[in-house]
Amino acid sequence: MNPRAVRTVRFVLTGLGNVGVPLLEILQSRASLLMERYRLELLPVGLADSGGAAVSPNGLDVAAVLAVKRAKHSVASLPVVGRPGMSGCQLVREVKADLLLEATPTSFKDGQPGLDITRDALSRGMAAVLASKGPLVLGFQELAGLSDLESPGRPPLRFSAAVGASMPLVNVGRRDLALGKLGRFEGVLNSTSHLLLCRMAEGKTYEAALAEAQALGIAETDPTLDVDGWDSAGKLVILANAVMRVPTALKDVSVTGMRGVTRAQLDAAKARGGQVLLLARGEPLGADRWEWSVRPTAVDASHPLARLGAMEMGAVFRSDLHGVNTVINGEQGARGTGAAMLKDVLEIFPD
Repeated sequence: MNPRAVRTVRFVLTGLGNVGVPLLEILQSRASLLMERYRLELLPVGLADSGGAAVSPNGLDVAAVLAVKRAKHSVASLPVVGRPGMSGCQLVREVKADLLLEATPTSFKDGQPGLDITRDALSRGMAAVLASKGPLVLGFQELAGLSDLESPGRPPLRFSAAVGASMPLVNVGRRDLALGKLGRFEGVLNSTSHLLLCRMAEGKTYEAALAEAQALGIAETDPTLDVDGWDSAGKLVILANAVMRVPTALKDVSVTGMRGVTRAQLDAAKARGGQVLLLARGEPLGADRWEWSVRPTAVDASHPLARLGAMEMGAVFRSDLHGVNTVINGEQGARGTGAAMLKDVLEIFPD
């Protein structure tokens, strides 16, 4: 038996949808490995969804929670521990925990409810791990100031899952390319729009390609954020602030979606050994000035992302010290997002 003492980390999870439920499933299946390898117990003491919350200072039964969610009910319906109507903000303010896992639906209009939830958690001394992009797109500078990102000793804030899911863009850019002067960044950061472009290049209509993406569960019923480029733009804003360390807002990004791409453009790119990508790009202009854009871009065979598969996302970092680094990741959906959140948890609570 490993002589190291077991560490118990009490957590609250806000959002029990496409990300929160798979996250709990991973926790359930890997609990013994967490204990064996890291001597770590992650204990859920509060969970919130759109119908309310469930609270227990002694830890909630994850199997019971998953059963309720699979039956399409709120955790607030659980006997004894259910709290009908309790919001994520109330949960964070009223329940004592070490860690917030934030996975509520994202909003680029006001960042809510995730922004208030994260702000309150950090202010109460909780570490915070985010999958939701909205709080970071709308409030990065504020949240960084409340956390260890700007002030060592303050609560940790991590958000790998908000940018590329299991593709480790934040860690590569912020940690692995440390001290390098970053040059042009290019990335395919949205799986739905990329799948659509690939299928359209194969001859499918936009409507048929979208139906496939929705059947696979990677596209929402309303795919506007994906196909019009705003999801990619939000992720680019987070990278700009966190990795390039340039204060950047969504309004600073020039955004063109992929709906206007023609078959002729797709065929021309294919003839050159490349493809059309909905490419997020950051171009340094000097003196901490950058140009940010998301737009359909034809790349030829020489581009590092030219052969990106239909179910892949990828990015290219350029650094004067580290050269050209290309990261490519196969689509893992919500499971990959949950895995990225747990990776951040292990960084905060190392063995």
